[in-house]
Amino acid sequence: MKDWSFNAIGEMSRMLKCLTCACILLLFSGSVAAESTLEAIKERGVLRHIAVPYANFNTGEGSGFSIELVKLFADYLGVGYATVTASWDNVISYLTGLEFQVSGNEVVITGKTEVKGDLICTGLTVLPWRKKLVLFSDPVFPTQVWLVTPASSPLNPIVPTKNEDKDVEQVKKLIGGLEILGKKNTCLDPYLYGLNKFGAKIRFFDGALNDLAGAVFNGLGDATILDVPDALVALKKWPGKVKVIGPVSKRQVMACAFRKDSQDLLTEFNKFLAKIKSDGTYIGLVKKYYPLAPHFFPDFFVKVEK
Repeated sequence: MKDWSFNAIGEMSRMLKCLTCACILLLFSGSVAAESTLEAIKERGVLRHIAVPYANFNTGEGSGFSIELVKLFADYLGVGYATVTASWDNVISYLTGLEFQVSGNEVVITGKTEVKGDLICTGLTVLPWRKKLVLFSDPVFPTQVWLVTPASSPLNPIVPTKNEDKDVEQVKKLIGGLEILGKKNTCLDPYLYGLNKFGAKIRFFDGALNDLAGAVFNGLGDATILDVPDALVALKKWPGKVKVIGPVSKRQVMACAFRKDSQDLLTEFNKFLAKIKSDGTYIGLVKKYYPLAPHFFPDFFVKVEK
């Protein structure tokens, strides 16, 4: 009897511990979910904007296209605003609370981490693997990935055609033997565009995405790939020293990202975005931070300005 009582008490103790742990996990997961709702953000009184210092989306000095955009969204919601600074390595984890590994378009969840913000808006390109982790808003900015070299490069810019596929094909035929600098697990990963299949030697850059163009000037590669907003910044920053050879991708879009349980916040953001596109606020921000963008993407911006 004593043995049975001892075992039973021990088993009950273990069950209580398991139930306690389960309740704690339930409460924790519930609190994370609650934080993602529009109602919870309004109750908290602060919208947490996750942003990577990148191009003119976030200058790192409290300004930028995305910074102003999300501040306006916070005003629209009637709440305060806070920036959560991230890197390209952790930006999605800060939003989702998930640690993961990416291989091509496949994603493997490897663990959990702290959720630090409510949305990402930072020049984030919509990519298939990212769609597996987050919800994307309506397009915020058009983009494309270009091959960029120092002006001293023997490569000459292609002559554009009216066929995007042919333009990409022209560029890829020029890259055999070139050492191309890129950034892993971003939209500037050369493997995403199959550049290795055309004889390019791929090298990954350990520094910040903003420094890719400068790294090529310093001899770390023959060329790099930049998305349009960053290339426009580079052209302005180093006039006469940067040469755009042509596109290595079809046209893409950038958007703001939301957690999978934040559909209400996403819906409200899309309403806000449509409003500022219709009243001229949006195009004013574009011309302030990317004045050349309407020249390169007239179709996108004509729709906005109508």
